Amino acid sequence: MARVATEEHYGRGLARACAGAIIFSFPLIMTMEMWELGFYVDRLRLGLFVLVTAATVWGLASFAGFRESAGRVDDLLDAFAALAVGYVISAAMLALFGLLTPDMALREVVGMVAIQAAPASIGAIVADKQLQGGGEGGENPREERAGYVGQLFLMAAGALFLAFNVAPTEEMILIGYKMSAWHAIAAAAASLLLLHALVYTVGFAGQAEHETHLRAFIDFTLAGYGIALLVSLYILWTFGRLDHAGAAETVRAVVVLGFPAALGAAAARLLV
Repeated sequence: MARVATEEHYGRGLARACAGAIIFSFPLIMTMEMWELGFYVDRLRLGLFVLVTAATVWGLASFAGFRESAGRVDDLLDAFAALAVGYVISAAMLALFGLLTPDMALREVVGMVAIQAAPASIGAIVADKQLQGGGEGGENPREERAGYVGQLFLMAAGALFLAFNVAPTEEMILIGYKMSAWHAIAAAAASLLLLHALVYTVGFAGQAEHETHLRAFIDFTLAGYGIALLVSLYILWTFGRLDHAGAAETVRAVVVLGFPAALGAAAARLLV
């Protein structure tokens, strides 16, 4: 009976994973820039992005898998399941809307599906918590055990997801082009302020140990914003948005994308 109950629970988890994959990936599937990225993104960068996505999903599996984790093997199996769901759902949705056709080259099909599968896979792995109300700020024992490094990883995952949702658009580069140096400084300051406010609003494991705002600002806010900027730089590089940009343009584009990335980093705990 216990085995049957476990299998039923896992089956419900997979069903939620499919729903989560659709919900998390739907906005990007309806975005033209995402379709085009599958055609021209550099294949080495795409391969690295696939590996980064897989590693992120595996890491998230230790916080929010389909079942109570008994170790790294269970987390790995959950990650594989989430990735499979993400790829299948992405291909099905793209085909449903007529974006994948029989006359397309295999290179184009692989590129489109691989890129769309990133948000879908993340949605699949966190869906079990989100769709049964587990993402409402309650304590997560697995997160508590992860410690400070685990909190930084969650910030990176949140930054990656939210930055990925806007990075493919031309507006990121356009906004950076229109900004002055003072605008960039103001945007960075606003990002830090909002990040710090959200860190205290959402709460991270171990945060209560910090006696002062200054200590939390250093350990979580500055660290989180640094992670958000690095994630933004990586995403823009992956999509080729910085290939012909100078140093000033690169800095402004990273700061612009760093704003939503910082919000994603701060709110990451809400995902799990």
